[in-house]
Parts: sequence; C-alpha cells; structure tokens
Amino acid sequence: MSTADLVFTGGPVFTGDPARTRATSLAVTGGRITAVGHDGIRDLVGPRTEVVDLAGKLLVPGFQDAHVHAVFGGMELAECDLSGTTGADAYLRIVGEFAAAHPEHAWITGGGWSMESFAGGLPTRQSLDSVVADRPVLLVNRDHHGSWANSLALELAGITADTPDPADGRIERDADGVPTGVLQEGASDLVSRLVPPGTAADRLAGLLRAQALLHSLGITGWQDALLGAFSGRPDPSDAYLTAARDGSLTARVTGALWWDRTRGAEQIPELVARRESLTHGRFRAGSVKIMQDGIAENFTAAMTSPYLDGCGCATTNTGMSFVDPEALRGHVTALDALDFQVHFHALGDRAVREALDAVEAAVTANGRRGNRHHLAHLQVVHPDDIPRFARLGALANIQPLWAAHEPQMDELTIPFLGPERAAWQYPFGDLVRAGATLVAGSDWPVSSPDPLAGLHVAVNRAEPGATDGRIFLPEQRLDLTTALAAYTAGSAHAGGHDDAGSLRPGHLADLVVLDRDILTAPPEEIAEARVEQTFVGGVRVYGT
Repeated sequence: MSTADLVFTGGPVFTGDPARTRATSLAVTGGRITAVGHDGIRDLVGPRTEVVDLAGKLLVPGFQDAHVHAVFGGMELAECDLSGTTGADAYLRIVGEFAAAHPEHAWITGGGWSMESFAGGLPTRQSLDSVVADRPVLLVNRDHHGSWANSLALELAGITADTPDPADGRIERDADGVPTGVLQEGASDLVSRLVPPGTAADRLAGLLRAQALLHSLGITGWQDALLGAFSGRPDPSDAYLTAARDGSLTARVTGALWWDRTRGAEQIPELVARRESLTHGRFRAGSVKIMQDGIAENFTAAMTSPYLDGCGCATTNTGMSFVDPEALRGHVTALDALDFQVHFHALGDRAVREALDAVEAAVTANGRRGNRHHLAHLQVVHPDDIPRFARLGALANIQPLWAAHEPQMDELTIPFLGPERAAWQYPFGDLVRAGATLVAGSDWPVSSPDPLAGLHVAVNRAEPGATDGRIFLPEQRLDLTTALAAYTAGSAHAGGHDDAGSLRPGHLADLVVLDRDILTAPPEEIAEARVEQTFVGGVRVYGT
C-alpha cells in the first residue's frame, strides 16, 4: 500500500459530502484527497508523511469567495484606509495623518467611509478641505458606489454647478446647485479618471498582499468580480496573469471580465479574445460581470416601485438600470451561446428581475448549457422571483454580512424602502426552501472578507458581538451546514471547480483547519473561531 504525503488525524472533519458528513481522518497524496475516514487512515502514514494532529480542531473544505475585488482591496490596504472605524472626526484625523505622512503623494486616495457617519449619508468637500486643501483628495465609500472629494479635486475635474449629471450617476448638490463633494456611481469617474494610475508592480503587489490576507482567513479560491478599467482603477488582469505565470498565484481564481455599460454587443469579440489570452494555470477568465444597478442607500438600486422620502411618501425615483433590459436579454443570450458565465450585480428587485429575465431568454434560445450564471447581492428580491432561481438554474450569490441590523440598514435603507419591501431583503432562507443553489462571497473591500464573520451573520442574522438581541428577518436564517456549503461547495461550483469544495477522495486538497469545532459550538460564537492553517492542493499557504 502506498503512503500519503499528508495525513490529518484526531478530527473532527467536516467533509461536506452527504454520504459521509463527518470523519476523523483524511489523507492527501499528490495534491488530492486520497482517503477520508477514521483510524484506518493511519495505515497510510509512512516515513515521509507529514501528520497533522487536529487535536479536536475542525478540518473543513477551503472557503471560496464568489464575489471579491482582491487586487483593488490589496491596493487599498496601502492607501488611506478608513475601514474599521466610523465617525466624521475619526475619518478626518486619519486623512490628515495619512497626507502628512505621505508628502510624495500627488493625490490622496483610498476610502472605506460609512455613509451613516454623516447626516443623510453625505459628507462635504469643506470638511475634507479642513485637513487637506493643497492636494486633491478622492475617497470611495464603503460600498464603492460613491466618492468623497475635496474642493481641489472638483476644481481639477471642472465640476461646477453647471456640470450635468452623467447618465449613470449623480453629483450631490446643495440648495443652490453647488456640488457638495459627494459623487454617486458613474459621477465618480469625472474625478477618478484624473488620478494617476498605479503601475503593474503596484497591482501585482496588491494581489499578493490580498492573497496573503485571504489565505489567512481560510480562502483558497475566489472569483474576482471586476477585471477591467473602472472608476479610475486600472485593469487588474495583468497582475493575475503575471502571478499565474510565475507561480506566485497560489489560489484558484476565476476572473469576471467587465462589461462596459457605455457600449453594446460590439465588445463581445474583445471579451472572447481576453478570455483566451488571460486564462493560464490557476487563473481563468471565463466570466463576464454586468453591473445592472447601484445600491439602495444612495437610491440607485433598481426597484419595481419608487423609493420613499424622509416622510414616508413615494418619490418618482425607482433607481437606475445601467443596461437597457431588452438589450440585456440579447447580450446575455449571446454570451451564453459562447459559453461565458454571466456574473450580475443585481441589488434591487427590478434589477434582479431584469437579470433573471435575461437568463431565461438565454435558456430559451440556447437550451441549458451549464454556464452557471449567478446574481450577486440580492438585497431586495420580489417574492414572485424567488422560485425562478431554481427553475432557471441561476445561482444566488449572497453577501451574508449585510443581512443584519446596523446603522446603514436601519437609518439609510429601511425607512426609504417601506415595511413591505424591507421584509424582502436578503431572503436566504426563502431561496434555499425554493431549491436555489447558494454561493457566498464578501465583496471585499466593501466589507470584511472573513468567511467566519459571514457564516456568523448567515446563521444568526445579527452582527458578531451584537448585544441588543435584534434579529434581522429571523425566518431567513440559515443552518450552519447550509451556510458552510455556500462558502465551500457552492462557491467552488460557481467558479467551475467541481473537484473542490467538499472533502472526498479524488477532490483537490484545498483544506482549512479551524481552532475549534464551530458545528458543535453555540451559534453566537461562530465569529470567534480563527483559521490556524490553510492548504491549497495539499500545500500549506498559511500557518505552521
């Protein structure tokens, strides 16, 4: 009998395989799982076998993030980082300190500010001017759907009271029509296009910085949800291709090629060429990202009925559909025929419906080609559309961290949706009960990339550490096994890795050791768990 390269003993082992949900030992040879079981696997230990004694710690399949912006996130870690804190005064202090520490920066860029820190979700250029007036400043918000600019940045971009709003965005203005410093959606491009682009070396460094962070969180693969130039950011594709070629890409990555919403079907041949040129080693570029709408907090998510105003009365605003719905159906049908996966940003109920309509058009025209189209975010889903996911084979790509009571939800979203629509938010439980396949991601750097925090919210529908006892739509909670499946087998399926995401013989040895058994711990303690070791193809990429 041949011996194994790597053996884990002293379980528990969560396999994710319905035929054998739990085991206590697992063996790896040649980067793949060769045996799953109990004490008998000790027979595979030879003189060169590395043995990992789990000592009661939990072994699980590697987590996969089905919607993340790894290169952008890694680059932002080296910029002015406002994430992890709230409060206008704290933000201004950090910006001022960063500018003072980096006199060589012609622009101050970065972001991560939360809308709830400002009245109406809107900071001002004057407040930024108070800490940095001699250099342009542009800071994206936590959602990356809006930017905060100082007066010099607006001046350099030529933005005045006479500047019209772009078709895909909005310039926030005061009562006299003067720009206040916040640029929503496509309006951010008016300034961001002036920001000096980073170098190829900067992008590669950002990718490797992000990869180290994601591996430390147990993430062995992901889908990068935006490969292309967007809102002043250069295309990160070259970083992935370089890392895939030189072997420094240790994760398994699917790239979603950006659909330019200012163009139409004429870009499809370019996408075909990019798919071929970018696919190499552990990196493949077989997905296309279509952003169909914005976000609810700035009233750009596409809704089937109007937003409410601060008094609870209906407005005339139903949000934005960035791609004409009829054109969308044709584009998705064409992409599906070419065996592209389509990765939709669909946050409002109208955007979700338009995306599902497009998938249905493709299925009707082309039959079921197994391209695993998926809809990400799914904040508001009309109940009539819940059953369509399973019927069409569309994957439900959830970002669980957002499904909780927190200021942005309670102050900037629920009052403007109204009680009926607010109850349609993040319907994870309904989707599972209707037979949909869930996949999970973080949207980092929009929110934390930590899968354990996401699992905590998916199960508890409350933020880690919450003490007020409020549960956000408790009927939509997931059991932990279902949530784990979304973060492992589900997201692996979305990325085209059918031989990953569960621990069974023949599958890739993408594995994570947690410091405790979260399956037997109280649900409110899930987020307290930590990753101790991460393996990709049987090779340790984090931990010792």
